[in-house]
Amino acid sequence: MGRDFRWLLASSWTSNIGDGIALAAAPLLIASMTSSPILVAAGAVLQFLPWLILGLHAGAIADRFDRRRLVMFANAARAIVLAGLCVFLFTDTANIWVVLAAAFLYGTAEVFVDTASSTLLPMLVKPADLGIGNARLQAGYLVANQFAGPPVGAFLFAAGHALPFLVEVVCVLLAVVLISRMARTPVPPRSVSIAEPVEARSPVHTDIAEGVRWMWRNPPVRMLVLIILTFNITWAAPWGVLVLYATEHLHMGAVGYGTLTTASAAGGILATLTFGWLERHVSFATLMRVALSLEVLMHLAFALTNVGWVALVIMFVFGTYAFVWGTISTTVRQRLVPHELQGRVASVNMVGVFGGMVIGQALGGVIAQVWGLTAPWWFAFVGAAITLVLVWKPISHIVNAKPMIDEAEGAAAV
Repeated sequence: MGRDFRWLLASSWTSNIGDGIALAAAPLLIASMTSSPILVAAGAVLQFLPWLILGLHAGAIADRFDRRRLVMFANAARAIVLAGLCVFLFTDTANIWVVLAAAFLYGTAEVFVDTASSTLLPMLVKPADLGIGNARLQAGYLVANQFAGPPVGAFLFAAGHALPFLVEVVCVLLAVVLISRMARTPVPPRSVSIAEPVEARSPVHTDIAEGVRWMWRNPPVRMLVLIILTFNITWAAPWGVLVLYATEHLHMGAVGYGTLTTASAAGGILATLTFGWLERHVSFATLMRVALSLEVLMHLAFALTNVGWVALVIMFVFGTYAFVWGTISTTVRQRLVPHELQGRVASVNMVGVFGGMVIGQALGGVIAQVWGLTAPWWFAFVGAAITLVLVWKPISHIVNAKPMIDEAEGAAAV
C-alpha cells in the first residue's frame, strides 16, 4: 500500500489508543461528578455539537489546504485542550462545567482532524484498494480505540482521574510526529496557498454550497448520508447513557463498562480478519442489509436483558457488523466522490453522523430521565426497524452506482 500509507496508519492507530483511553475515562469522569442522565448525555452531546456548527466549514477548508498539516495542527489543538483539563484535575479545581467545556473544545478540534483525515486515503491508494485500506484503518480504530484503550482508561481512571487524559496527550502528540513523516503531502487538486491573497479566493460558503449541491444531486451518496443520519439518531439514544445503563442497570461497575466497549472491539477484530473474504464472496448490498438488520435486533436485546454477560455477547455481535457497515459505507462514498470534493462531501456525511448522534443522545438523556434506563433501547428498536423497511430497496442502488466523475475525467483527458 506504500510507505505514506504506513505512516498514516501508524498515526491513526496511535491517536486511537489515546482516544480509546478517553472513551472510558471521560464518561466515568462526568459520572463521578453528577448522576443526572441529562448531564451525562450532555458530555457526549457537547463533544459532537461542533460538527453541526463547523462541520461543513471544516470540509471546505480540507479541500483548500494541505490536508496533512491540517491534521497535525488540529491534533496539536486537541493536546492543548487535554493538557488544560489535566491541570484542573491535578489541582483539584475541576467541576462538571469545566469538563463539559473541555468536551466542547476537544470536539471542535476533532472536527478538523476527522474531516481532513478522511480525505487522505483516497489520495494515497488506488480506488480498488480503498476497501482494504479502510479495513486496516478501521482495524486500528477497533484494536486501539475500542479494544485496548477503554479498559486501560478505566484502570487509569481508578488510579487517578487525570492519568488517562495525560496519557492521551502523549498519544496525540506522537500521532502528530508520525503523520509528519509522510514523504508526499496529499493536497487537494484545487488547493490554495496560504500566501494567496484572501480576496483572490472564493468565499468559503461558495465551496460549501458546491459540495452540498453535488451530494444532493448524487442520489446514491444522498441516500447513504440520510441512512447514516437516521440510524445514528436511533443508535445514539441509548449510547448517550450507556455508562449509567452499565453501572446502574447491569451493575457492572466502572471496569465492566469499559469491558463492554472491549467486547465490541473483539467482534470488530473478528470482522477485520474476515473482511477480505466477505468483500470477495458477498455483495455489499447483502452485507449492508444484514448489518442494519442486526442493528435492529441489538436494540431489542439490550432492552430485554439485565445480565452483564449477555450484554457482553450482544456487544461482541455489534462490533462485528458495525465494522463491516462502517468499512463498506466509507468505501462506497469515497469511490463515488471526486478528489477535489472529498473534504466537503465527507464533512456533509460527518455532519449527518454527529448530527444524528447529538439529536439521539439528547433524546436518550430525556427519555432515560423520564422513563428509565431501558427506555432509550426501546425507542432505538422501533425507530431502527421502521427505517430499515424504508431503505431496504434503495441499498442496491447505492452500492451499484457508478462514479459521476467518469464523464468529467474523460472530458478533461480530451
